Amino acid sequence: MTTTPFRIGQIVPSSNTTMETEIPTMLRAREGIRPERFTFHSSRMRMHKVTREELEAMNQQGLRCAAELADARVDVMSTACLVAIMAMGPGYHRQVERELQDVVRANGCDARVMTSAGALIEGLQIMGAKRISLLAPYMRPLTDLVVEYIEHEGIEVVDARCFEIADNLEVGRRDPLQLMEDVRKLNTSGVDAVVLSACVQMPSFPAIQRVEDRLGTPVVSTAVCTARRMLDHLGLAPVVPNAGALLSGRYPLSTATGKAAAAY
Repeated sequence: MTTTPFRIGQIVPSSNTTMETEIPTMLRAREGIRPERFTFHSSRMRMHKVTREELEAMNQQGLRCAAELADARVDVMSTACLVAIMAMGPGYHRQVERELQDVVRANGCDARVMTSAGALIEGLQIMGAKRISLLAPYMRPLTDLVVEYIEHEGIEVVDARCFEIADNLEVGRRDPLQLMEDVRKLNTSGVDAVVLSACVQMPSFPAIQRVEDRLGTPVVSTAVCTARRMLDHLGLAPVVPNAGALLSGRYPLSTATGKAAAAY
C-alpha cells in the first residue's frame, strides 16, 4: 500500500466555489473505506459571467494553469468547467486534453490530463447510457449547445431544464437540495441516467444518492463523473459511498481496454 498521497490538480474558473469542495468531499469519503489518501491543488482562470465571450477568454488561460499545476507534480489534472469546453463545438474536449497534455509533458510532469466535459461523456458511456435527461443552470442558448455536444457523442437528451443564471457566483450559491424538487419537473421517463447537474459550479452532491434512490435510475453530475475518471486515471477502484451508481462499484473498468466491464 502506498503511503504517498495522490495529488489531485484542477484548473478552476476564478468564480468557481464548488469543485474545490465536491471533489474533496467525495475523495475524503472514499478515504473512510479505502487506504489511499489525496491532496488537492488548483490553478485559477478569470471568469465572472457565464457567457460565450467570457468562456472563450477564460479558455486561453488554461495552458498557463496546466504549467503551474505541472510544477506541483500532480498525478491527475482536470479542467473544472464543462460549458467552457462544450460551447466551443462538438468534440472540443479532445483538442483541449491534447493541448494541456503537451504543456504538462513539456514541464516535466507525468500527470494524466482530462476535462470535466470529457468526464461527463465518458461517465455516461461507462454506464452504457443512451438516453438521458439533465438539469443545468445556464442560459438557454448555452444549454442548447451542451445538449448538441452530448448528442454529437451519440447520447440522446430526452429533456433539458435550465435555470438561466448568468452570474457564476450565484450558481455556486444554489442549495443543492433544491434539485430534489427541480428534478420532479424533468421528464425522466425511459431514460438510462439523469444528470442532476450538467455544470461543475452548480452544487449537487448532497442530492445525488437521494434522487437516485427515489427515481430508481442512475443519477450523476459532472462532478461525480470527474471524480470517477480521476480514480480511473489513477488506477484506483471507482468507489465512493453514497455517490450514486457510477461510483458504487457497479461499473468497473476493464484494465485491458480502459472501457467499462459488465456490471456485477
